[in-house]
Amino acid sequence: MEERQRFNGDASVLHHNAVRTPLPDADAERLFHENMMAVAEGRERKAELLADPDVPLLEAYERELERVAESFERRLERFAGEDYETVARAAQRGERDDRVGRLASYYLEGLWRIQQRATVTEMLFFPVIVRYPNSFTVNIRFASGHATTESVLYESPAHLSEELDDDHVETYYEESRYSQKQAAKYLRETAQIIRDEFPDPDESAFEERKYGGIVMAGGRRDSTFSTMLRRVEPDPDRFSESIETPRLVDAGAEARRTENDLLRDGEVML
Repeated sequence: MEERQRFNGDASVLHHNAVRTPLPDADAERLFHENMMAVAEGRERKAELLADPDVPLLEAYERELERVAESFERRLERFAGEDYETVARAAQRGERDDRVGRLASYYLEGLWRIQQRATVTEMLFFPVIVRYPNSFTVNIRFASGHATTESVLYESPAHLSEELDDDHVETYYEESRYSQKQAAKYLRETAQIIRDEFPDPDESAFEERKYGGIVMAGGRRDSTFSTMLRRVEPDPDRFSESIETPRLVDAGAEARRTENDLLRDGEVML
């Protein structure tokens, strides 16, 4: 995966912040739904790769990272243009202080961290996505550690650094293969949660789709990988006013609640 030069932004731009995006009409709702279905389909594709004994786990992992990075790049280009890195760096240096600059800085910091996950361990990707009646929020978050309290773990022999004696090699490989199959099953099951939380606006009543939310997590420690996804209960009182353009907002009670519920003692937001 291509890796850009380190973006020397302020990492705190991610802390306690989220991006709120308006959903003013049917077209915006359809685009949001399409994006969420792409997330669900990405989990299902990863499940297929994990379940295939001929596909290395590293390939499945890198494809997932590429998919997330590409989605960040599309968002950056959408609101900041092709020169989004220049916009973000200008905001980081204090040369501009406007809505677009702050958004570009936020997403570019997230993009760089996503790209680092291919080689860095002990960094948990921990995003929250919540739908409200006339908008949705995305929290790009990273935490120390490699798993939440509810994560499903699976093993990659290709990442094992220690030497195993002959008596344990076959058992280890069999257990690793089983853990990957179980993770594939979990990925398929949790993809359905995304579909349930964000139904098709053309096939559902507004009352059925005006609230929805998920929290996801993925990370690794050496040869052990993790995945997690569960539903998030939206706060119906979070926003009282509508907006016309995307902007940074406070992370919200949902983000703080998931941190308290899912992070282990001693783990912190990065």
